[in-house]
Amino acid sequence: MLRKKKNCTGKSEEYQYLELINDILEEGTMEEGRNGLTKSIFGAAMHFSLENGTIPLLTTKRVAWKTCLKELFWFIRGGTSNENLQKEGVTIWNDNASREFLDSRGLTELRENDLGPVYGHQWRHFNAPYTTCDDNYDGKGVDQLAQIIECLKDPLQRTSRRMVMCAWNPCQLNEMALPPCHILAQFNVTSGNKLSCCMFQRSGDVGLGVPFNIASYSFLTHLLAKHCDLEPFEFIYYLGNAHIYDDHIESLEEQVKREPHAFPKIVIDKKCNSIEEYNIGNVTIENYICHETIKMKMRK
Repeated sequence: MLRKKKNCTGKSEEYQYLELINDILEEGTMEEGRNGLTKSIFGAAMHFSLENGTIPLLTTKRVAWKTCLKELFWFIRGGTSNENLQKEGVTIWNDNASREFLDSRGLTELRENDLGPVYGHQWRHFNAPYTTCDDNYDGKGVDQLAQIIECLKDPLQRTSRRMVMCAWNPCQLNEMALPPCHILAQFNVTSGNKLSCCMFQRSGDVGLGVPFNIASYSFLTHLLAKHCDLEPFEFIYYLGNAHIYDDHIESLEEQVKREPHAFPKIVIDKKCNSIEEYNIGNVTIENYICHETIKMKMRK
């Protein structure tokens, strides 16, 4: 399902997501996985414009964008404690941070709500030996995000083809509560100042996870563009295993019947001194018109 970069039809780019749902429903195979029965395909791609402040929050159902953005800021700050998310009212990691789930992963040495060296640790301290979520990892491991920001701020380096950030660390997978799903992001600058991001995701829960992932990496690209005095241009999304859980099928059959609205706009009110300083108060979403929420059960 390879999408062309240019949208010549005038249709909303959200139809790419709706067509992915239809592709899986019509052509997917039923597979028994780690956490349930899914209908799945292997290999998909979508392109979303980020120009003129566009942010691809799906409109055929409401996306909890504040939750998504708070999680992103947690990644950016290198966070691995679910308690920090809970203080922000974010509960999406609760099942994977429970004592029962950690023990099922063999992580008996981690206290409840310590998720191990997950996304934030790999983004900011790649492969630094992990002890607990309460410890200070400053100066340890490889700060992939800081290296990318340094390149993006330098006109002589921003055309580099090496601005890659990887969350998949085979050396530490068994220390993580959940191995990462969105595992590789690459940033690219064209025409001197247009910033794009492409992301590869090994496993995508199309009903619940994929709308969040589209929003999260689009938010990240807008933030980096603001911080590095660039213009956000495009988010390109590659999926490996794209799947729909069996108990999500009925909900998604309803969603694909809905007509998309125009994507909303994002406004970031100021440029902060460091990427860690940005917070939910700096971000405004304008003209988010969407259909009602569709409830689906999250699988852990």
